[in-house]
Amino acid sequence: MKIVAQRVNSASVKIKGETIAGIQKGLVLLTGISHSDTDKDIDIAADKICNLRIFEDDKGKINLSVRDVNGELLVVSQFTLLADLDKGRRPSFTRAASPDKAESIYNQFIASLRNKGVKVECGKFREYMQLELVNDGPATFIFETDRD
Repeated sequence: MKIVAQRVNSASVKIKGETIAGIQKGLVLLTGISHSDTDKDIDIAADKICNLRIFEDDKGKINLSVRDVNGELLVVSQFTLLADLDKGRRPSFTRAASPDKAESIYNQFIASLRNKGVKVECGKFREYMQLELVNDGPATFIFETDRD
């Protein structure tokens, strides 16, 4: 899995102009799922995201997790994160999981995050979406469970 986590003050997802999900303070998780991802990757990613200390404490030090600040998560599937741009001018997506596998892992990842006690909203898998967010910082972090 490859996750781009953006710290936000607010974020929302729209499909055809209709807002389908939104959060306040928390993280937007753009989530790419690889053909090699397994249940282990889901567990590693969910644990890392929920406990990553990337929010400021009362002294302005980055020392708190999304759980510590009662933050929310907005998870959006984004297979393009796995694009290989090394050759030619057209991206290759051979690292990306098939749609059926990716959707299953995406749903399991969301369930795992919710099981850790964090409020989770999500985009809709395989839909064209518009994502609006107010970046906080900006602070953006990239996490990969497998660096093949």
